[in-house]
Amino acid sequence: MRILVLGSGATGGYYGARLLAAGRDVTFLVRPRSAQQFAENGLRVVSPNGDLFIEHPPTVLPLDVREPYDLILLSCKAFDLDAAMDSLAPAIGPNSLIIPMLNGMAHMGALDARFGKEHVLGGVCFISATRDADGTIRHLNDLAEILFGDRYVPTSPELQAVQSALADANFKATLRPDIQQRMWDKWAFLATAAGMTSLMRASLGDIAAVDPTISLRLFAECTAISTAEGYPPAEQVREREAGRLSQLGSTFTASMMRDIESGAPVEAQHVLGDLLAYGRKHGLSTPLLEVALTHVRCYEERRKRSWVPDGRRMQ
Repeated sequence: MRILVLGSGATGGYYGARLLAAGRDVTFLVRPRSAQQFAENGLRVVSPNGDLFIEHPPTVLPLDVREPYDLILLSCKAFDLDAAMDSLAPAIGPNSLIIPMLNGMAHMGALDARFGKEHVLGGVCFISATRDADGTIRHLNDLAEILFGDRYVPTSPELQAVQSALADANFKATLRPDIQQRMWDKWAFLATAAGMTSLMRASLGDIAAVDPTISLRLFAECTAISTAEGYPPAEQVREREAGRLSQLGSTFTASMMRDIESGAPVEAQHVLGDLLAYGRKHGLSTPLLEVALTHVRCYEERRKRSWVPDGRRMQ
């Protein structure tokens, strides 16, 4: 199976590197700057699950895609989705399947409209990783998992082929017939963690030490929205995520907070704003979610005013 990974950042780089190391036919769809960095530095992963170095990872530029790929792992930020879809278009053939690893749900409609629902699987990934200036990917814990599935057909030979392509690559890959539920479950947790750690500029453990209930109150708002949309989290999921959100000593911070601290762009609308819109549609009271979104949008306004050419620092 020919696999195309769009995104050479921490997420796409990590999963693509693991698949390459497992002997899969993987190519990275990258911009010229990333292609040059790969050529000069290779692809290095530092991880509790084992370090690896790939000297010459295969790459292709968007203008050089000439034929379709069987499987596309789409890993980009929401604000880059339109450009990503333009780059992907030549890679989509009659049998191509896309696993999007974005947060939230809005990207699904955009991908369906551009490529057709038959090509777009549901997908969600779990990983905490960063990418250094030299391209080194640093995996921050031992969690690395991809869930995927067809939103309409529980299983098929094509899905089993995808499962085989992703298996035994030093990360967990699971075919889920309830993939939309899993996507909503992650969204509710991520919106809580991103909103709260960004708002407080602190880890979940630090927040819990000061106020043991505030993260749980935001989580209750987010799960009320998913429930109203028809995707209530199972009790065991609710308990697990509540435990993570209130764990004393936890050093977990969402990537949104880390992006804010480094002056990078953030996914305020995709992670927080879209969820709030669902809540308003159902007439739900979500005061903490509203404050979290307002806070991050204020950061975005300040960043517009203070942007400098490297796109990361603010005055």
